[in-house]
Amino acid sequence: MERVVDYAGLFPPARLPMADAVRAYADVRASGDAWMLGRFVLPVSRLDEFDDAGAGMHPASAADSWALSALVSADVELDVASIHAFNDRHRDARRGAVHVDTVELKAARPDQIAAADEFVGGFDAFFEVPVDEDPAALIAAIAGIGAKAKIRTGGLTPDAFPGARHVVRFIGCCLQHGVAFKATAGLHHPLRAEYPLTYEPDAPRGAMYGYLNLFLTAAFMSRGLDDASALALLEERDASALRFDAEGVRWDGHLLGADDLRHARRQAVAFGSCSFREPVDDLRALGLL
Repeated sequence: MERVVDYAGLFPPARLPMADAVRAYADVRASGDAWMLGRFVLPVSRLDEFDDAGAGMHPASAADSWALSALVSADVELDVASIHAFNDRHRDARRGAVHVDTVELKAARPDQIAAADEFVGGFDAFFEVPVDEDPAALIAAIAGIGAKAKIRTGGLTPDAFPGARHVVRFIGCCLQHGVAFKATAGLHHPLRAEYPLTYEPDAPRGAMYGYLNLFLTAAFMSRGLDDASALALLEERDASALRFDAEGVRWDGHLLGADDLRHARRQAVAFGSCSFREPVDDLRALGLL
């Protein structure tokens, strides 16, 4: 799970002010759990605000540099120019050692992916694709430019969560085309279960996907797990059904060794979460940390 949590504290349901989100990220970077922390996620439109609100909190040394993932709008050319300007400013260490090395874009058609490729070269690019319909053509287009895919796995209401079969189909497409992916939304907890969907006292509840379910489903599918079993693993709610030992992880008679897991992490890269503590504390509560 190294560097698996991309911190998205600016986004719902947390919706932290910029200064609070930057402070939370800095605090985790200084903690013993920093090994699980990935990038700080923010829209390109808020890069200047990040500079202003984070003054004094950004690392001073390039050795401790923060990597950012920037969400790009429909105006890809303009936003990428803004990112380059931001990175140019931060080459002066007096402004703090931070840099954008990853971009995230939405694409509903293969031609949008091809058009964006002109501008996103040099960045690790993740294209968020809709999964209600078969995403095979979109995943193929992403593979064609050497980029990565992104799936939205939840939201603030139950209808924002894609069907489990759609998630399995997305993973299968990515594996078929050799496309790495990340996920975002609704992945605050390790295991599938009913949870409140926001932090409000009267929040609606719904079945949220577990990030362990998601990552292990991708890992086992990469080693030949069939779709029916993958669906069962994605919806697994019993923590005792997952066994971790010196040989690896076991589920329903299947075993993945350490080398298998390392290989799978090159495929299933990260997940975005507006909370860092929830995913980590829940993993610790299960006795896995």
